[in-house]
Amino acid sequence: MAASESRARGDTLAEKAADPILKVTNVEVIYDHVILVLKGVSLTVPQRGVVALLGANGAGKTTTLKAISNLLRAERGEVTKGTIEFCGERVEKLTPNALVNRGCIQVMEGRHCFGHLTVEENLLTGAYTRKDGWGAVKRDMELVYSYFPRLKERRSSQAGYTSGGEQQMTAIGRAMMARPKMILLDEPSMGLAPQLVEEIFEIVKELNAREGVAFLLAEQNTNVALRYATYGYILESGRIVLDGEARALRENEDVKEFYLGIGGEGRRSFREVKHYKRRKRWLA
Repeated sequence: MAASESRARGDTLAEKAADPILKVTNVEVIYDHVILVLKGVSLTVPQRGVVALLGANGAGKTTTLKAISNLLRAERGEVTKGTIEFCGERVEKLTPNALVNRGCIQVMEGRHCFGHLTVEENLLTGAYTRKDGWGAVKRDMELVYSYFPRLKERRSSQAGYTSGGEQQMTAIGRAMMARPKMILLDEPSMGLAPQLVEEIFEIVKELNAREGVAFLLAEQNTNVALRYATYGYILESGRIVLDGEARALRENEDVKEFYLGIGGEGRRSFREVKHYKRRKRWLA
């Protein structure tokens, strides 16, 4: 009897571990009570997974992340339909700081460092909600510096006077100081040189592999995002129009043509392709 109960407990734990850390189901978002922005968006992020949310500017990527992190109300937006589950519990009615306490942290588009504070002071703001003592915070600070050695060199510099790449590292490091289970990373490549973009994504890869942090990456840089993610969703006009394993999406002819700029006739500009043609092919 005891052995069977032990096996049952083991099966339950295995099932729980297999559950996605994030599950978004048929979410609809409306701004100002009239503007429909997201239309039935569904996606999942597995435990310790890296998922890319792709699409052109204005497709709804940032709105999706803000719906998950409950930051819509500050912009007169609201989730009017659907459900959002984090670690198996409904969270769409929680306050943003309650969600942070549960381990879901958003790194905003444009980095949003506190420019008048030093790099280290910025990192410490990420630990504001923690109650495990200065010793634990100091250990995590050293952990962040081990991933971002450049920040250790600039720890006393005002964040507003650091480079774009250093500010992005500061923003991710600040999120890590909150001991996240998942980070919502919005446009991490924006305004950065290609070499810095690669460096940022390599660090994301290491944080995922070594620390077990799941990532949902909202990106316009489809080429880079699909090299580091395991799964991807493509948004267009507030709807998911295509999803699949990252490797399969990289080989998909529509993705190659419309997002990677490579088609049967060589490189083509995204702007040369009509919107209705893409939707007709993807939704057929």
